[in-house]
Amino acid sequence: MAIFKCEKCGATKEGRCKPKKCPQCSETGCMVKDESQSSGCGCACKSKK
Repeated sequence: MAIFKCEKCGATKEGRCKPKKCPQCSETGCMVKDESQSSGCGCACKSKK
């Protein structure tokens, strides 16, 4: 699972796919993957652990 962070308000959401809009401020296109908090999925894929 990845963690996505809103560039506008800073809200975070965990999920496999990038959210279309922020769950807090409803801004569209502002969610970016937060690499500092991503834990990876635990399998042998290319996800970071």
